[in-house]
Amino acid sequence: MYRERLVATEVSSDSARRLKRLLLEYHDFRQHKAAHPLLDDTFRVADWQAERLKATHRDLYDHPGYHTGLEFLLTDLYAPTAMTHRDDNIDRVFPKMVKWLPDHLLGTLAGLVELNLITQRLDLELTERIHRYQVAADALTVDDYCLAFRESEQLALRERQIGLVAEVGLQLDRYVRNRTLGWLLSMTRTPAEMAGLTDLHSFLHRGFSAFRKMDDVELLIDRLVTRERQVMENIVRGHPEPFRLPGDL
Repeated sequence: MYRERLVATEVSSDSARRLKRLLLEYHDFRQHKAAHPLLDDTFRVADWQAERLKATHRDLYDHPGYHTGLEFLLTDLYAPTAMTHRDDNIDRVFPKMVKWLPDHLLGTLAGLVELNLITQRLDLELTERIHRYQVAADALTVDDYCLAFRESEQLALRERQIGLVAEVGLQLDRYVRNRTLGWLLSMTRTPAEMAGLTDLHSFLHRGFSAFRKMDDVELLIDRLVTRERQVMENIVRGHPEPFRLPGDL
């Protein structure tokens, strides 16, 4: 919808160029996915994986110091069914973003866009493979999932996905420790509503609030990354219980 605006916007820094490139890729992918015959199945696969993540990290998910942060990660950063309007708004305000936002924040936004794009590409590729196995997405089993995962040949992209979780998560944590950001989010709520950016503003405010409530973001990120790399290794090696992890992870 706003692709022409993205293309026409002049950028001068590496972070801005990266963000522009990723937003264009993400815009085109969203159009492709929206017309895909397996669209509904991608949402079922995403839901299955979100539940798996909750189960793998149940101790963190149930911990009062981490629950809000993990919920934000799973429902806002990993929720392709509900964020189309938010993503359109990011495209719409891109010219103002590159004009007013500091370069380091543009870099973090680029990481968030890349993470979302990679996640959805992996979901779609996994869904297509599952469909070729004639497995119903709403009846997906651990064995079905692991078989599709192993044969997808996307391990490098999955490593990049995990790395981005760590990279972006730690960057966001640094930003939310800045009290000025919280004040700005409170002050800009009404202007955002008037500009039709309520969902984008709400997303930013939820992220700020979630990370502010977490006890130790570095510990959370370290455990998430370590566990997910172990899960990936278990799947690749054909472990009979790939999501069962040692007690010290």
